[in-house]
Amino acid sequence: MAAKTQVFDAQHWVKTRSSLNPQESNYLIWAGSIYAFTPGEKRKLLFKMLGMSTSRCIPVKEGEWEFTSRELTYYLDPSTGEMLHKWKNLWTGEIVPVMHVANNPVQGIFAGKFPAQVNGDETTFAFDIFPTYPNPLAKDLKFAEYSPFPTYQAAELFKLTVPTADLLNPDLLSVSQLRLSWDRFGQWLPWMKMGDRSGYMIYSGYGSKVNSFEELPELLQEQLNNNVPLYKEAPKAFLDVEDMTSWLSFQIHFEDYLAGKTFPLPAKSEDEETTTTQDDHSTQDAETVTVGIAP
Repeated sequence: MAAKTQVFDAQHWVKTRSSLNPQESNYLIWAGSIYAFTPGEKRKLLFKMLGMSTSRCIPVKEGEWEFTSRELTYYLDPSTGEMLHKWKNLWTGEIVPVMHVANNPVQGIFAGKFPAQVNGDETTFAFDIFPTYPNPLAKDLKFAEYSPFPTYQAAELFKLTVPTADLLNPDLLSVSQLRLSWDRFGQWLPWMKMGDRSGYMIYSGYGSKVNSFEELPELLQEQLNNNVPLYKEAPKAFLDVEDMTSWLSFQIHFEDYLAGKTFPLPAKSEDEETTTTQDDHSTQDAETVTVGIAP
């Protein structure tokens, strides 16, 4: 039977991506591979990856929710699967520190209608997102070796498949199962120190929802327990700051990068985080991320 397009209300998307219970944090995890795509060269496998989002949806008014989340993604050795702390640039031979993704927050507004493909027992939401905004590093010459391009540009292609019955069950506040497919095309990460070398990175990822902390992969549990416990839960309220990205994080933590510190840096406490001001994140003018996996 061919899939049919059906339009769902925002509440169905909320219970897919997160939960209708604003007191609840939800975990979404992903894994996969990251490749280099460079003109005239064969494919290079740069990293394996493992990541997670912890999210919360807060009702604002009828049919509208604030989505707030925190994200981690770890770059892993493509052969051993171990978390990387240093990386040897495959083109220059230079060894550089690895800055794993620790984005706090990633936020958006969920409202309106959400089309999806319904195929019997399964329903698939598909989103193609093309973030484009001024590169916060481009105007400062000290970042010329890291990310000189004036515009940040990427493409992120999401597909989330859930049980149709869960969507239509008014007693369920969050779907019981979710399969994630995520592909991303983006520029070299600043910490890779690729300068103006031509080429892109291709992310090929897959993932799922998990129901508890204990179901997270061991690496994520270890990091959440010992290094970034703030990321165990989503923010309790929508934060009045710009979304964090790897580019903005590189700008903020450049001296730590040069000093060879281990990333992600230990997270602030919840109390410290609530004192963050708008000025801390004012260099980025990004479009709203509605799905939420943002290097």
